[in-house]
Amino acid sequence: MNAEEFRRRGKEMVDFVADYMENLEQRPVFPDVEPGYLRSLIPTEAPLEPENYDEIMKDVERVIMPGITHWHSPYFYAYFPAASSYPAMLADMLSGAIGCIGFSWGTASEATLMSLLAARCKIVRRVQSINPEMSEPEIFIKLVAYTSEQSHSSVERAGLIGGVMMKKIPTDSTYAVTGDTLKKIVEKDKEAGLIPFYFCATLGTTASCAFDHISELGPICNEQNIWMHVDAAYAGSAFICPEFRPLLNGIEFADSFNLNPHKWLLVNFDCSAMWVKKRQDMIGAFKVEPLYLRHENQESGRFISPELGYHWQIPLGRRFRSLKMWFVFRMYGLQGLQAHIRKQVGLAKEFESLVRADKRFEICADVIMGLVCFRLKGSNELNQNLLKRITKRREIHLVPCHLTGRFVLRFAICSRTTESHHIREAWRHITQLTFELLQESIQ
Repeated sequence: MNAEEFRRRGKEMVDFVADYMENLEQRPVFPDVEPGYLRSLIPTEAPLEPENYDEIMKDVERVIMPGITHWHSPYFYAYFPAASSYPAMLADMLSGAIGCIGFSWGTASEATLMSLLAARCKIVRRVQSINPEMSEPEIFIKLVAYTSEQSHSSVERAGLIGGVMMKKIPTDSTYAVTGDTLKKIVEKDKEAGLIPFYFCATLGTTASCAFDHISELGPICNEQNIWMHVDAAYAGSAFICPEFRPLLNGIEFADSFNLNPHKWLLVNFDCSAMWVKKRQDMIGAFKVEPLYLRHENQESGRFISPELGYHWQIPLGRRFRSLKMWFVFRMYGLQGLQAHIRKQVGLAKEFESLVRADKRFEICADVIMGLVCFRLKGSNELNQNLLKRITKRREIHLVPCHLTGRFVLRFAICSRTTESHHIREAWRHITQLTFELLQESIQ
């Protein structure tokens, strides 16, 4: 493909993408295919001769689209948002053209792991400065990290990868970790000869969007020399709105903080941002610098290009993610981004009001942002059967969670294009399937 054809096909692709986005709600949100469906639709080997571009695009609809779950459909209410916007798409195209291999941050999961490894390195040095005779293996077996029982599975995985004990802290009635609970567990572990060194707090848990009490937890962590990492992958974006800022109180005690602009700030996947209070704690833990990677600004933190800063992550390279943030922030502005978040919170509140008005259902957690946790009053089996019917019908997409032993349905406002009429249509769909389910149970 030469430049002339690229210009023509590029314009066609923009039209294809725009048509796809504009007509997305007409596609089934969830695929109706079985695993392995592609095997009969694609050849076993790459073609010997080049194929026609038009035929390839026809196969996008014939082969690819039937197996796609459309995350940006207004009927997608599963997980959390995977942000999308036209400015970010344009920036992604430019990023691909520039093709620089940047050396900076990856994902929220990686941020958790890196903060844990940095905290581990820091505590080992501290213990050895007091007890020089202790070896690293002797220290490792005594280390203990903490996180909420409601935290994302990536935190537990970080403990496994880091080779340290990870204890889950029980939560209160709002599914949040309190200072008193953490303090008691830390004191008990210290009495047992363990070395507490890391706590991952969550602002906006995956299951229910609960907020750990970091204003209580932070002083305890600081006093006990425990690194406090704050995972705000979803909810962190909402802190651009003044009305949500109080949920951030206590952040001054944190050693590191992460959010994902690709969840709620209209920046296409993937894009994760992390702050570290003392960057030397991070850089010092992973500093390996062959001559070919050295440069004069590497310690300053004021990187002169996106290629610099390679002591901050596991892989050496990453895509030029900051470019799409720059496009989105400039084209939407703070007010536009605030309006987007407030709109989705409003839609969640609208859905909550529909649920509360139906006495067959109950709300299972406080609705603070764009997530509503609800269920039919009754057994877990009843709610599991309802979700099976919803999934089988493929008109909307939900996923469940467990809260205090109850099987709960999560309704997350995800798509940028979701409007009030989509919410009400989704509720009509849920209540219709509920009616059918309850009628069958009576018979």
